[in-house]
This record gives sequence, C-alpha cells and structure tokens, in this order.
Amino acid sequence: MSEEVKQTIPFPIAVAITVALSLPFGMLLGDYNLPLWVSFIAWAEYFAFGAKPEALKKIFIAFPFGGFLGGMFWLALSLGLAMAVEAPFIIHVAIGNFVFVTLLVYVLLKNKFLSESTLAAFNGLSMFLGVYFTGSYPQITTDPFMQLFVAWLWASIAGIFGGILGWLNVALTFPRKVSKT
Repeated sequence: MSEEVKQTIPFPIAVAITVALSLPFGMLLGDYNLPLWVSFIAWAEYFAFGAKPEALKKIFIAFPFGGFLGGMFWLALSLGLAMAVEAPFIIHVAIGNFVFVTLLVYVLLKNKFLSESTLAAFNGLSMFLGVYFTGSYPQITTDPFMQLFVAWLWASIAGIFGGILGWLNVALTFPRKVSKT
C-alpha cells in the first residue's frame, strides 16, 4: 500500500476562494491598496518553489532583497547622478543598472541560499520597478529617495502577502493522506 494526497476542496475552488480573500487588500484600503498583481506573482513563486511552507523563506528573504539591492539602490544611484550630473536620465538609469544589477547577480552567485532563490530575487527587482514606475504605492512623501523606499517597502509587503496567498491556497484544499490500494 502507498499513500497519496487527496484534496478535500478541489484546487480550482481553493484558487477562487484565495483570490476572493485577497481582493479587499487591493480594493478597499484606498491609498494603501496593495498592488495585487505583485502578490499574484509571488503566489506563483510559491508553487514554482514546490508549494511547501519552506518556499516562504525564499520569498520572504530573497524577494525584498532583490528589490532592495537590485532596484532601490539602482534607482537611488540614478537619481543621485541625475542631481549631480546633467545628462539624459536614461544614461543615469543605465549606469545604476550596470552597477547594482551586476552586484545583485554577483551576490546571487556567491550565496547558496540566494542562488537557490534567484527567481524570487529577480521578481523582487522587477516588481519593485513595476510598483515604483506605476506609482502603485502610498504617496506619503515628495522626497524622491523616500519614494523609492516606500515603493520598495510596498512591493516587498505585496510579495510577502503573495507568498502567504500561495500557502493559503494549498491549505484551503485541506489536503489529507489516503491509502492507495
């Protein structure tokens, strides 16, 4: 006899329930709505990392790290250069990209945990950029450097929420082991 996992609630129904439970966080918090598209990306990561609770560690650490090192510092350098040296902003962005994305990849290659979490780190980077450039974060400051920080924080919170949604999605199926004959 062997065992298999049986879902009490079918997976498609659990997905629909999870989406329904997430909607208030993206629609009812006004200026503090979470960008749920970021959460849904991290939710998918949970499944890409095996849909086990251990996947949360990768998302909770590598997602914010990628956004912080690869994105926030990238744009902070770009903004700083733009204030110091007159040139088209794209030049400043390209320089910041070269410096901090190179640094991010270097760190990812050198650290075992982060190298196993590369998907989360690069999604953290890309989701931070998406949140920042679409203005999908609370507009609570006019300081351009603080805006970067708030955008990073908001993208990170949304990514962590997405990991939790992935875990919740699996939990809502109420999986149980049954004997297979």
